Amino acid sequence: MVGKNKTLQNTTNLRKEMESNINYRYSFKSIFAQSLALAGPCFIQTGIGIEITCSTIIIGALASNKSNNGLPPLTDEQASWFGSLLFLFTPLGSALSSLTLDHFGHKTCMIITNVPFIVSQIMFFYANSVGTLYACSMLMGISVGYSGGPSSAYIGEVCEPKLRGALMSATNVFYFVGSLLFTLIYAITLEWRLTVLIAMSIPIVTIAILFMTPQSPMWLLTKGEPLKAQQTLGKLRGWPSHETFSSKEFREMIAYTSTTMVHEDDDTEPDATSSWGQLLRPEVYRPFRLLLVYIFFANLLSGIQYVPYLVAVFTEFGAPVNVEFTLAFSVFLSTIGGIITIFLINKLGKRFLTLSTLLICSICYILIGLIGVYWTNSKPITSWLVLILFLTTTFMSSLGIMPIAWILLTEIFPMKSRNITCSAGGAMGYLISFFMIKYYLELSNFVNFYNTFTLFGISGLFGAVYFYFYLPETENKTLQEISEFFK
Repeated sequence: MVGKNKTLQNTTNLRKEMESNINYRYSFKSIFAQSLALAGPCFIQTGIGIEITCSTIIIGALASNKSNNGLPPLTDEQASWFGSLLFLFTPLGSALSSLTLDHFGHKTCMIITNVPFIVSQIMFFYANSVGTLYACSMLMGISVGYSGGPSSAYIGEVCEPKLRGALMSATNVFYFVGSLLFTLIYAITLEWRLTVLIAMSIPIVTIAILFMTPQSPMWLLTKGEPLKAQQTLGKLRGWPSHETFSSKEFREMIAYTSTTMVHEDDDTEPDATSSWGQLLRPEVYRPFRLLLVYIFFANLLSGIQYVPYLVAVFTEFGAPVNVEFTLAFSVFLSTIGGIITIFLINKLGKRFLTLSTLLICSICYILIGLIGVYWTNSKPITSWLVLILFLTTTFMSSLGIMPIAWILLTEIFPMKSRNITCSAGGAMGYLISFFMIKYYLELSNFVNFYNTFTLFGISGLFGAVYFYFYLPETENKTLQEISEFFK
């Protein structure tokens, strides 16, 4: 026991020594190598963007009698289930992911996540009943849920602290790229079956890329393969000099993972040191609570509840525009916002971007609600005004609150519980989305379409107050420093 305590003390001292230098001086080759390693997660995000946009396109196509191909328009009840079932089944995918991630590793799990995606697209193409649409939505939900833990944990573990936020933001951009490609293909073809058939190429390409993707060095260390972990980290850092490589980041990585290994060997506190027991520790449940609150407000003010019904939303606004191309343009704005985040997040920090974008989105939502309810005598002007305000929230949410929610997921949990908490956090986030989407139509019918914007906007102001007091700045911090903050 004394030897184990000594080992733990040496590990702690080594970690403190290493924390003083988090900006490792690697060359451009290092940035390129890390970016190349994230190609697989980027394509996974592209696929997620397609999966989540599927219901928007299909519900809109069936409602407008465009290319129904034997399927009748969906009722409100059917549309709400079809649009929300994906989010209901993500926890199942996340649970499966958390059970298999430690054994198979990030790379294999990211490959597996594409299988239900491919099956769902094939079923969509041949769908001739509402039940088949439901089944496809369930499969996509499992796929999205299964991908969350492996891809998020992988990004957090392979990136340098100074690049983690920017590269995670870049990865999130591909979610919007997937949505943009899908909406553009439909806007051009006006055939939703052909659109899903073309989109099936994305998971196939993703699998091919992931076969060439390296495993996480931290995962390799936990599996007792330090030599392979060192070689993999060297590839991820562009093969810097041996002195720079071995004396800094790799030693810190060993210190970080060896703390976990020491805890696992110590059987005096099994409940406190097991992966599930860690969920009761302050450094785990405190960031988990913060993450759930963040995802709730990020979803609410990024308009996730409107997503499956965007065709109907744009029609309700009444602006004389082509709805299909307006939908594609809104996704284009999200893509631009995500790209800008890459360059701003390191300079402005996550805290500033969160507060500023959340406030802007809240104010825009309140204005949409007030204009829609009380300014009804100038319809041509107000229809354009509410559309512009809504597109503003689309841009601003993609610039801050939406991507930052998933960046926080990759970095605020300690390594011992990261696989479980990343999967559980992603699952809870999608479960929140399910309830927002499933019951949005009922809320809209109850309080009026425009009053939903006012209600969500006022809620966002309360969220901004909460984050002002409880959201820490995590940009350019090591994973260990972030974990220490929540203790």
